Amino acid sequence: MRPVHVLIFHAAAPDGAGPLVHALAEARHSLAERQRVAFLAAGADEAEIVAGAPDGLTFGERLAAAMRAPSGGGATVPGRRAAGGAIVLGSGSIPLARPTDLRRFVEVAAGPAGQALANNRYSADVVAVSRAADLAELPPLPADNALPRWLQERAGVAVADLRSRWRLGVDIDTPLDLIVLGYPAARRAAGGDRHGTEPLIGERLAALSEVLTNRRAELLVAGRISSATLRWLDGGVACRVRALVEERGLRAASRLAQSGATTGSRPPRSVLGELLDRDGPETLADAVARLADAALIDTRVLLAHRHGADESADAPAAASSGPWPPAEDRFASDLLLPSSIADPWLRALAQSAATTPADHPILLGGHTLVNGGLRLLAQRARAGVR
Repeated sequence: MRPVHVLIFHAAAPDGAGPLVHALAEARHSLAERQRVAFLAAGADEAEIVAGAPDGLTFGERLAAAMRAPSGGGATVPGRRAAGGAIVLGSGSIPLARPTDLRRFVEVAAGPAGQALANNRYSADVVAVSRAADLAELPPLPADNALPRWLQERAGVAVADLRSRWRLGVDIDTPLDLIVLGYPAARRAAGGDRHGTEPLIGERLAALSEVLTNRRAELLVAGRISSATLRWLDGGVACRVRALVEERGLRAASRLAQSGATTGSRPPRSVLGELLDRDGPETLADAVARLADAALIDTRVLLAHRHGADESADAPAAASSGPWPPAEDRFASDLLLPSSIADPWLRALAQSAATTPADHPILLGGHTLVNGGLRLLAQRARAGVR
């Protein structure tokens, strides 16, 4: 059996970051420590948190450098991390994982060379690799989501996944995810009560529960909705569902991860984004009211439509609208706090969502909101939990 080394990458809040970014970073670091201990209990030989403020390196550059560097815990042998198998994840990844899930990743990392296991091969948050040395030559992949594709198409590794275990698709990318998951740190990560966030979000979540359990109501879900979530929605909620599926695999489709011809790739586009381009972000509530009684909207698809796929602060603008709004603005949008948003377009979008009638809620968020978070919310609604 190969020794297994777990690397949990954690992005600390950069200097000058806002309170929402700081609070989320603290919550994710706490989760990382919990995952570190859990992986050791699941049989990993070493597990460490690789933390630091954003430094301009891509995910691929950072992981390759970590494979070549001495491991933590006082070890001084260069490349020791690459000597066996490795498990790589981010500090917000798989918060709902069970011990059996973690043991499965450890088994693959400790197994025969040339094998890998991801939570989802098409958009990964955690990847186990039996030959960690493969990772030392990674190209500058922009994000971890593309790692399984690179392993299979470029490195010749056989990649399997556990995407049938929906809980492994849940990731914490925004303070709203903590609220949806019911984390004890949710209140602090949402800025405490100083913004009035808790009553507003709580009111919207309660109203959403009413819609999810009402056979005469209709829900709009828009964004990177997985096929598994779509199948589950057929029987998982009582209401009718209108789904607008857009830009699945948004962050996994890096050309650096693909073999063969990659010409003709379209930039991210969104039907809902086109509508808002025409009518303005302030019309979101009116558009939703014509379609449904409530909506869950993955705004990262809208932002990719508007600004390009790369959300990093130092990414070159891919559209005339410039780079993505900063993380603080995105998090404030998810919490329906338009007064805290500097970006005019995103502020208008959040303002429209925040001023909808309480019984016709619009919730804005990311991938978790329209997938695992929706499942959790529906389960609580069926159980009568508010």
